[in-house]
Amino acid sequence: MSKLFTPLRIGPIELRNRSIRAAAFEGMCPNNSVSKDLINYHAAVAAGEIGMTTVAYASVSKNGLSFSHQMWIRNEIIPSLKELTNAIHSNGAKASIQLGHCGNMAKYRTIKSRAIAPSAIPNLYAMTFPREMQQSDINEIVNDFKQATKYAIEAGFDAVEIHAGHGYLISQFLSPYTNHRSDSYGGSLVNRMRFMEEVIIAVLEEAKDKIAVLVKMNMRDGFKGGMERDESLLVAKKLQELGVNALVLSGGFVSKSPMYVMKGAMPFKTLAAHTDETYLRFFIKRFGQFLVKQERFSENYFLEEALYFRQNLQLPLIYVGGILSEKNIEEVLMKGFDGVAMARCLIENPNFISDIKNKTNVQSACNTCNHCIACIYNNKFECSLHP
Repeated sequence: MSKLFTPLRIGPIELRNRSIRAAAFEGMCPNNSVSKDLINYHAAVAAGEIGMTTVAYASVSKNGLSFSHQMWIRNEIIPSLKELTNAIHSNGAKASIQLGHCGNMAKYRTIKSRAIAPSAIPNLYAMTFPREMQQSDINEIVNDFKQATKYAIEAGFDAVEIHAGHGYLISQFLSPYTNHRSDSYGGSLVNRMRFMEEVIIAVLEEAKDKIAVLVKMNMRDGFKGGMERDESLLVAKKLQELGVNALVLSGGFVSKSPMYVMKGAMPFKTLAAHTDETYLRFFIKRFGQFLVKQERFSENYFLEEALYFRQNLQLPLIYVGGILSEKNIEEVLMKGFDGVAMARCLIENPNFISDIKNKTNVQSACNTCNHCIACIYNNKFECSLHP
């Protein structure tokens, strides 16, 4: 039997196989709430024999939202979240939810207040001008992560994935590019990790081995002046020491190096076509190609970097990045990673894992055009291969 189809234990839970639907934003939460489309999509992925599917980009607080179609996890949506987890469980998969806060990516029209961040540095990508977080803000957000974990448990999730990468709030504290503080949360790496530590300690205290706790983190921010590999390894070792159950190894900064996250084509035309603001549509068309560094796609594109972390860590590691075939999956698992996470191939075909199991299709048809990504961030769910 392929190693892919052997069980995987992550903390207190066991997955039926080693595949995970990565926490890629679905854009299916109108009014920051659960929709039938969201339930149906994750139920379809579960029916396609994924080991665990991850509901993406759920903000722990209102001021952590980027979009009106992004989930905000709160008490009033627990009944609909239970519908979601029941649909996933009835199809044999485990259910995870990614918890985060977008920090300086929060837009005024969404949160109706000024964005908060480690430092008051303008984010030109999101056109936001955040204020520096005070100690009271930090304490409140840490508590929000803890409360969100409680809601996840009540809603029937088997795991939470804390988003500490991609240039969102925890990542903004970690990165010297966005953290210019002079207090105990800035300067040295020990200080820059402090907010992350407080969040993780609070989440683990709430989880109490009832659910698994995973952390998505950057191996590199992907640009000069950001986090580099050696510092990131120290972050990973700290997370291992704190007792998280697994790490999801990624990279990139959505407000500085977005294509480092996903590689492949930057779909400027699609992005502009689905953007509501006239000025932003013009800006993307005219200047997008000059402002966003292009990154060539290759299968398993994070593998070489991730192997360095595998050699230096003992806890379970989940590989993500450029998986499009059974061959890619087997290569990752044979090199010592405990599980594999994927998204684009499951947008193109939610039955990708069952197809591999049945040997009916072992290569994804996804062409990494990234049309889906441009659509999702603008409140649509489309795949260019299935118009």
